[in-house]
Amino acid sequence: MTEAAALPGQPRGGVLSGPATARAVNVLAPNASAMTLDGTNTWIVAEPDSELAVVIDPGPLDDAHLTQVITTAEKAGRRIALTLLTHGHPDHAAGAGRFAELTGTKVRALDPALRLGDEGLAAGDVVRTGGLELRVVPTPGHTADSLCFHLPADHAVLTGDTILGRGTTVVAHPDGRLGDYLDSLRRLRSLTVDDGVHTVLPGHGPVLQDAQGAVEFYLAHRANRLAQVETAVESGYATSGEVVAHVYADVDRSLWPAAELSVLAQLDYLREHGLI
Repeated sequence: MTEAAALPGQPRGGVLSGPATARAVNVLAPNASAMTLDGTNTWIVAEPDSELAVVIDPGPLDDAHLTQVITTAEKAGRRIALTLLTHGHPDHAAGAGRFAELTGTKVRALDPALRLGDEGLAAGDVVRTGGLELRVVPTPGHTADSLCFHLPADHAVLTGDTILGRGTTVVAHPDGRLGDYLDSLRRLRSLTVDDGVHTVLPGHGPVLQDAQGAVEFYLAHRANRLAQVETAVESGYATSGEVVAHVYADVDRSLWPAAELSVLAQLDYLREHGLI
């Protein structure tokens, strides 16, 4: 879920559908919109010599898309063995139940309401399937249940909506919290510095090949927006709607409702820290 379709300085990538790394292939869902960019990226992840694959974010409830995901895996000689969710927004998770029926897989997620099977996902978990290793990275902020998946063998991280391939993401107030989101971005930055992650496989938009640059861009963007919101309040803009109209005047109005969620989260953050 995006807050702005494009921003100057945003790192650019080049893969929208198809192979992105040695282990990750993207099947783009046909749900393009101002909020979902080109559509939801459904990721098929597997070891190169394995017959088993993991799918991350089956996407919307669209049988044609879900079938295409299965067919793409089968053409590569693979069977889908597990389904994982980065978070519960419908453009990522609405098709998970139907996908589980079609594939006979369990669905693992942080939120118990989204799980199909006994196992959930938590910080520090390592998912191993067919020799593949995915490390669970808690990244609340966009939503409370947001997760990323570190794919160390490809020096990559699958980010859901925490980092997008284009534009910036929404802090989806009240479930999403800005303080949590900033902490999550710093956690991802540590992966780029300490663990050699250089590729972002996002939930929407193209793949980014400069993970550290993308994280730094997001942190700088958030700091700039927060300063703008604080200044707007000090200048007399009293409501979240007034702040959006002032701070996001250069953003398409169709994205203002999403921007207002982020503004509400920023106002909460500023109040919590005694800045307004």
